[in-house]
Amino acid sequence: MPGECEKRLSDNVAPEHLRGGYPPSFQPLQRSCNIHLIGSFTIAGQTLIGLLQRVSSASVTVNEKTIASIDQGLLVLVGIEREDTVAQTERLAERLLNYRVFEDSEGRMNLDVTQVGGGVLLVPQFTLVADTRKGNRPSFSSAADPAHGKTLFDDLIAQFKGRWKDVAAGQFGANMAVQLVNQGPVTFWLQVPPNARQH
Repeated sequence: MPGECEKRLSDNVAPEHLRGGYPPSFQPLQRSCNIHLIGSFTIAGQTLIGLLQRVSSASVTVNEKTIASIDQGLLVLVGIEREDTVAQTERLAERLLNYRVFEDSEGRMNLDVTQVGGGVLLVPQFTLVADTRKGNRPSFSSAADPAHGKTLFDDLIAQFKGRWKDVAAGQFGANMAVQLVNQGPVTFWLQVPPNARQH
């Protein structure tokens, strides 16, 4: 969240508003700071998005040819916005590899993908960054241009391959057919803001 917007958000939105019921005065701030509302959560500025799904299998086909596949692991749909950075790809890779969505011996989601020896399949999906706040047609004004998006997606792949052995990826800009078996189902939306730091 950009610093100016962060201050304006904290000055104008009370804690109870994070549970819903935003006042009319919030709307100008929402427009000027590019804030999106998803359920009861507030998302502002430019965020790198990773929509992860816990799968028992997943694959990507382009022109009737399978170009990537995994067995048990994570299918991650990646949305890249125009001001996203390499620092955000580093943090997203770190979070996804350490996010605990697999069950332990007691049936609790307490294990990450590396602990179960699973694969990671990364798929670029620019529609994740769509603005759907009004009308019947999504706006993609915040989406990264193709050159910037491909650069960051390729960097994200490199970040994963530098950290884990079983990594596959879809093809940026291609018309892909994505098949998966969501185990659970389990799906989580992860976001990395511009000021992301590794921990």
